[in-house]
Amino acid sequence: MRCTYCDTAYAFHGGEKMEIAEIIAEIGKFDTKHITVTGGEPLAQPECLKLLTSVCDLGYSVSLETGGAIDISSVDPRVYIVLDIKTPASNEEPNNKYENLEHIKNSDALKFVICDEADYLWSKSILQKRELAAKAEVLFSPSAEQLNATDLADWVLRDQLPVRLQVQLHKILWNNEAGR
Repeated sequence: MRCTYCDTAYAFHGGEKMEIAEIIAEIGKFDTKHITVTGGEPLAQPECLKLLTSVCDLGYSVSLETGGAIDISSVDPRVYIVLDIKTPASNEEPNNKYENLEHIKNSDALKFVICDEADYLWSKSILQKRELAAKAEVLFSPSAEQLNATDLADWVLRDQLPVRLQVQLHKILWNNEAGR
C-alpha cells in the first residue's frame, strides 16, 4: 500500500532479511513483555504468521498492526490485532478487505487514520453502518500532517461517537525519523 500519509516510506526498499530465530534473539536483548509487529504491511512477509505464533509461544504479549488488505483469518488468536480501515483520502480505501471484520475479536482494535472532514464523515458512516463499536475498540487518529487533533476531537465529542482518539505518538516523539 502507498497511503498518502505513509510514515514508513523508508521500508519500501532495502531492509534486512532475518530468520525467526534471529528476530527472537534480537527481541531477547530488551526487557519487555510486549512485542508489536508492524510495517509497512507485516502480513506481506512470508513468515509473519509463524513469527507471531513463535513469539506468543515464548510468553510475550503480541500485537499486530495491519493495513487490512490481507486476510487475517490465520493470525494466531492470542495476537491483539489493530486493523486499519483505509479512508478515501488515503487513496487505499478500495483495498479494504471487509471480510477481515469477521475475524476481529472484541479484544482487538479497528483504526481509522483520518485526513480531513470528508474522511471523518466517511469513517463515522462506516462505524455506524457496520456497528463496529460492538465488534472491537475503535480508534480515530488524525493524520499528523493533514488534520489537527483538536478538530478531530471536537467532531468526535460533538457527535458523541463511541471511539477513542489516538495520535501518532511516534511522530511526536521522534519527528518521523526513519526506522525509529
